[in-house]
Amino acid sequence: MTAVDGARAVPAAEPQSAAAPSPFPPIESFGFLSNCHTSALVAPDGAIAWLCVPSFDAPSVFATLLDRQAGYFRVGPFGLGVPAARAYEPGTNTLVTTWHTSSGWVVVRDALTMGPRRGEDTVTPHTRPPADEDGDHLLVRTIECIEGSVEMELVCEPVFDYGRTAAEWSLHDGRGIADASGAGVTLRLCTDMAIGIEGGRARARHTLQAGELAYCSLSWAEELASPANDEEAQERMAATTRFWRSWVDGARLPDHQFREAIARSILAIKGLTYMPTGATVAAATTSLPETPGGERNWDYRYAWMRDATFTLRALHWLNLDWEAEEFMQYVADLEPNADGAMQIMYGIDGRRDLTESTRDDLSGYAGARPVRIGNGAFDQRQNDVYGAVLDCILLQTRRSQRLSRRLWPIVESQAECATRVWREPDQGIWEARGAPCHYVSSKLMSWVAMDRAAKIANIRGDGDKEVRWRAVAEEIRADILEHGVDSRGSLRQHYETDALDASNLLAAVFGFFTDDDPRLRATVLAIADELTENGYVLRYRTEQTDDGLAGREGTFLICSFWLVSALAVIGELQRARDLMERLLHNASSLGLFAEELDATTGRHLGNFPQAFSHLALIEAAARIIVAERAEEYAV
Repeated sequence: MTAVDGARAVPAAEPQSAAAPSPFPPIESFGFLSNCHTSALVAPDGAIAWLCVPSFDAPSVFATLLDRQAGYFRVGPFGLGVPAARAYEPGTNTLVTTWHTSSGWVVVRDALTMGPRRGEDTVTPHTRPPADEDGDHLLVRTIECIEGSVEMELVCEPVFDYGRTAAEWSLHDGRGIADASGAGVTLRLCTDMAIGIEGGRARARHTLQAGELAYCSLSWAEELASPANDEEAQERMAATTRFWRSWVDGARLPDHQFREAIARSILAIKGLTYMPTGATVAAATTSLPETPGGERNWDYRYAWMRDATFTLRALHWLNLDWEAEEFMQYVADLEPNADGAMQIMYGIDGRRDLTESTRDDLSGYAGARPVRIGNGAFDQRQNDVYGAVLDCILLQTRRSQRLSRRLWPIVESQAECATRVWREPDQGIWEARGAPCHYVSSKLMSWVAMDRAAKIANIRGDGDKEVRWRAVAEEIRADILEHGVDSRGSLRQHYETDALDASNLLAAVFGFFTDDDPRLRATVLAIADELTENGYVLRYRTEQTDDGLAGREGTFLICSFWLVSALAVIGELQRARDLMERLLHNASSLGLFAEELDATTGRHLGNFPQAFSHLALIEAAARIIVAERAEEYAV
């Protein structure tokens, strides 16, 4: 298509491709670091492109992820931007980058360090019992020349408050320590290289010979505690390795071809956990676009209640019961709304108000605007929240063999809320910003709420509530079967349409139908055959759904993993394996997943790394492994 301007034809603008050349590295190319208080993303060129201190949801100090002028911290060979290799140190969240220059080889190790607890944490105070080991509030980067000689460059340019406030630097005696301040935050840069200050950045250049070591660190700890020398820096890194490997040793990892994908996923989930409260953030970032150059950009640095049940399923299946208990205690601490209902999301500190604002001075990732801080969906009505909360309480109750006195009042309040509101329309699981509808998945999760509440009441020995809640569950079930099934026997998106919605795959995950029910099979196969692009699952067709936004979106990885689980449930095990293999081949080079996959280019879209994608991966792997083990014992 072209437009005519006088005698000249002007090509019409085409939608931005996920693979378009850009100064922004591909989303899947970033390395993820965590100290279970905050996280950092490391670009392939060795730059920290995203870091918020002291916590996941604090304002950023490095944010070239969202604007190329919003602050970064690079350590790498001078004049070289593409490394020879990048990998995680096995069993850890420590990133190892190997560089090859024309004169030599060098290895850089990056970690948000962990180690023995050094007294009370006054930087991010704990509401959970502090563990023996905790985050140091410290980023450590070590450098080793392994062959030849390499000229290394250090550039540290924090820009505080999401790129609004340039750093003011003060250089200490000795030229190896400098403090950067702005927007009420002070960071301390320490290194054994000589630092110079150039405007708003600190910079060092030093040539390392084979066998030589160097280090640098950035601290926001109490009194800005930092490694005093290379030996202390190496010990911090060693302690971090011991922490992660000891933690992974406690997980029950299956001896299966999916073992490494499961291990990397659970390391990502642990890395997205806020240790002081037990909350798990949905992702490490804000405003990475679901549509290239589009407006579907959200802040995911909060705890969603719908993630709760998938979090508990993954943690318990892998024998990580301590983390499951911590998360449930976070849920128990949360303040409900005035009507007793839980919000769909909370801050990692339990706060309820997540009012959304935009930072219009930031360019956004590859021009995707607006950049959002906060999430305006926090006060939406989403009736699936009751089922998510009560399912995880049932899981926790069965696992621990007891019903916590703290949790029973939540069971009562959420069951009563679900009873009261399940007939009402809502925004649905995808937080659509269009008109409320009678979404089938919301009704389904209301059924989950009442089914689980009745089962918990049975465990407690409260027969009256068990009977009453079971009756409501059956009423919801009958309503779904009457109004939520289309003419071919498949679950529809909502009562006023025959459009499909991937959230109805939850009917398989949560046991709404028996495994051999033809309506379950019809739903799963309709989604597999009609709601996919190149075999990957969409949430819904945007042209068929009023979600209040313009533009298309990528295929949702969680939906594709849900399809794997659902195919396994209905007995299509080979088809489930095939899709699982395709999905795992689309992991980043470091084994991580964002929220979405662009089906045309294979590029990742949305916030990164995404907890929900990794949780659904673990669920899908478990479904296949359990089915395969059952086949082994079949007669």
